[in-house]
Amino acid sequence: MSAIRIGLIGGSGLGVALGTQTGGTAHDIETPLGPTSGPITETNWAGLTVFFLSRHGPGHTLNPTAVPFRANIFALKSLGVTHILASGAVGSLREEFKPRQLVIPDQVIDKTHKRSNTFFERAAVHAEFAEPFCPVLRRTILEAAKLMSPTPEVAPVGGPEATTPPASPTVHDGGCYVCMEGPAFSTRAESLMHRLWGGDLVGMTAMPEAKLAREAEIAYALVALVTDYDCWRQKPAASDQPGGLEADPFVLLKEIIANMEHATKDAIDLIRRTVELMATKSADQLASPAHQALKLGIWSDKSRIPKDEVDRLAPLWGKYF
Repeated sequence: MSAIRIGLIGGSGLGVALGTQTGGTAHDIETPLGPTSGPITETNWAGLTVFFLSRHGPGHTLNPTAVPFRANIFALKSLGVTHILASGAVGSLREEFKPRQLVIPDQVIDKTHKRSNTFFERAAVHAEFAEPFCPVLRRTILEAAKLMSPTPEVAPVGGPEATTPPASPTVHDGGCYVCMEGPAFSTRAESLMHRLWGGDLVGMTAMPEAKLAREAEIAYALVALVTDYDCWRQKPAASDQPGGLEADPFVLLKEIIANMEHATKDAIDLIRRTVELMATKSADQLASPAHQALKLGIWSDKSRIPKDEVDRLAPLWGKYF
């Protein structure tokens, strides 16, 4: 049996879609950090044990700030997860990252301020985080992207058949993800500021998820689904409504939902192919620096850390005591 155990965290759109494809054994995990977003479903893909968790819970009832990130990562660690493939919808801050495309980000800027972002509140633990997304896992995803099939195009009823074959989905290598608190989307001033900071994408869920995965010594990478251009890029034309608003106040949300549904199909294909590719590799080939993130990260005198705290968080750091 492979030592590789994969956690899939589904975000907006993908959470529902993946949930319908991952029948298996449901686990309700008790954690010292509270309940998880929902049941964690155990199944098998390509011979590997896979655990699926919908980040926003059944029915998408948890807004980004309310997601129990610590409980989710702790539960996956307790189940022996070694690698996490996460997904999430994002707005694009760059012309080249077009709606319906996928991005495998390599950097993050954390703008959240209401979320518990560490497991270790009774000890000084400093995990190295210069590369917030595991380079080994990112490389594997990008390798799998080369195996993806073109997305079929559906010709309109009664219309001419397509004369050129559809192109393979676009998957971008690298990008800086700005994680904002939400749940409202950016103001235009904020969106422009994020671009000046060097941000390429803006979303609401990568943090503290990626940071907690590092503290749990789990390799973590993200498939970002581009849904729109955020609000820095104004529409070419606006109606004569007061304030320049478009006639349909829901036009942006309709566009986001349509683009997310389209990108979701490609993201599921990419994640499946990544799992299949991981099944062909050894544990050594998939070994990540994240798997030893706490080796030198516990700075407190271990003899002074309360035993009840060591035991409470044993799945995370027990091997170092």
